[in-house]
Amino acid sequence: MTILLPRPDGGTAPYTPRTTPADLTADGTPLVSRTVLAAAHVVADPYADTTPDGPAVVDWDATLAFRRHLWSHGLGVAEAMDTAQRGMGLDWAGARELIRRSAAEAKAVGGHVACGVGTDQLTVPGASLGEVRAAYEEQLAVVEEAGAQAVLMASRALAAAAKGPEDYLEVYGALLRQASEPVVLHWLGPMFDPALEGYWGGDDLDAATDAFLEVVASHPDKVDGVKVSLLDAGREVALRRRLPDGVRCYTGDDFHYPELIEGDERGFSHALLGVFDPLAPLAARAVRVLDTGDAAGFREVLDPTVELARHLFAAPTRFYKTGVVFLAWLAGHQDHFAMVGGLQSARSLPHLARAYELADGIGLFPDPALAGTRMRNLLSVYGVDQ
Repeated sequence: MTILLPRPDGGTAPYTPRTTPADLTADGTPLVSRTVLAAAHVVADPYADTTPDGPAVVDWDATLAFRRHLWSHGLGVAEAMDTAQRGMGLDWAGARELIRRSAAEAKAVGGHVACGVGTDQLTVPGASLGEVRAAYEEQLAVVEEAGAQAVLMASRALAAAAKGPEDYLEVYGALLRQASEPVVLHWLGPMFDPALEGYWGGDDLDAATDAFLEVVASHPDKVDGVKVSLLDAGREVALRRRLPDGVRCYTGDDFHYPELIEGDERGFSHALLGVFDPLAPLAARAVRVLDTGDAAGFREVLDPTVELARHLFAAPTRFYKTGVVFLAWLAGHQDHFAMVGGLQSARSLPHLARAYELADGIGLFPDPALAGTRMRNLLSVYGVDQ
């Protein structure tokens, strides 16, 4: 049976879905050669009577069930990050509850969780550096009290308040001195959030890299690793080679992750990736192959996923969350395609249709018939007759 999928030119084209279920069996044994975290999405409550600018209402049962899915494959969970719609539908109150619930669930099942620390409780523009630091400290305390690893995320408020690299060094230095355990420093590029343009003190990326690395070098005992989300593989490799011994690089490059995770004779990247939310079974399988020393086999599993990743993260990149949740619905991880903040409207129907086609093509759906039925149902809502 074929499905007529809409194309960007306004027409439709037939697509014949897979009929054989993919083998996506979970193997919860720990990954050995790389530390891999999937930045996880939240599941909205579709029955909530709210608006796009109202408070997020989360389906906690479905949200935590998805985290158990990720842990079952041996991946860690990067919680309350931008994949969870921080600053794009999920406010600090919702993120705080998410952190507490996810950290408790991780303890119950023996999963690894790292949680985002930001400043998004500052909702009024014009915060001072002192207020930014205090907001970071409040969130850091929440994460540490929950027993999770902290990920110091880039801050819109700090980007607006900082006058130069020295302000970043002051704020991050203060946070690292008081952190009880080593943290992950997260550099999120403006393609993911335009409000972060000029982070680390200017638009010159070389100078920004120097400032970023100065923070790390000043407190190497408090930095477990750095997460780089610039979609520039060459820049990540160059930065990775300048890190102090013992400080990891977690790739956040959703375009070049196979080559960065594989690495070269001078090192490799671990992973903290939003694209591993939908790709979790294949990502885990690939790293287990790499654990045996089979780099070619690793690439054989992971390279075919890159076309889908590049599609999901196409500009405007910040709307990749829509495709991530869409694929979770098609794969049967949730019962609906609704998002907090109404973000299910952020991608076009042709974009979603292509995401379905690419995901089905690489065997990402445990039940292709269910995915096909849900795709047809969505098309019918949009008036695409089959």
